[in-house]
Amino acid sequence: MSPVSEEALRRAFELLSEEIRRCTLCPLAASRTHAVVYRGSLRPRLVFVGEAPGRAEDLAGQPFVGRSGRLLDRAIDQLGSGLGAYGVLNVLKCRPPENRFDPHAARTCRPYLDRQLGLLRPSALVPLGTKALAALEPGAPAILEVAGRPRRFADRWGFPLIHPAAALRSTRLHRRWDQDVQALGSWLRRGALETL
Repeated sequence: MSPVSEEALRRAFELLSEEIRRCTLCPLAASRTHAVVYRGSLRPRLVFVGEAPGRAEDLAGQPFVGRSGRLLDRAIDQLGSGLGAYGVLNVLKCRPPENRFDPHAARTCRPYLDRQLGLLRPSALVPLGTKALAALEPGAPAILEVAGRPRRFADRWGFPLIHPAAALRSTRLHRRWDQDVQALGSWLRRGALETL
């Protein structure tokens, strides 16, 4: 595939983002404040994939800007220069009522996720939590079984992590989060993305 110019990529991604912002294909559109599309580089090496926007994200129109986002941002800072360019998005583009993941909405949003990843072309993905992992690898084992280790998905490598919200609710899971982020850092420092 020939490389796309920065301007063509920016334009294509903005058109897709506008399409997502105008989407009314499922009932979540009726209750959202903003569709939550993406934050990060348009040429990311790694994309963090969350499950769904929460209240703070719905209000801001940006993924991972609440408490979970602050924990994720601290982890990204810890990863340092080994991470390089990155991006953050969610499987669901609109906040589900009571923050309950909606499988029907996830099926409706899936083409948007696929098109985003097709434009961004990251070397690897970091699914955050059970629902994000299942969206990228249907039938995957439980997140606690696979978090903290590289894993091959159908079309690219990934490195699952527990969801940062889970780490905020449990001391045990917070320790697991810290260990798994360190493992991700080690994987990156070993040059994993350069060999993919």
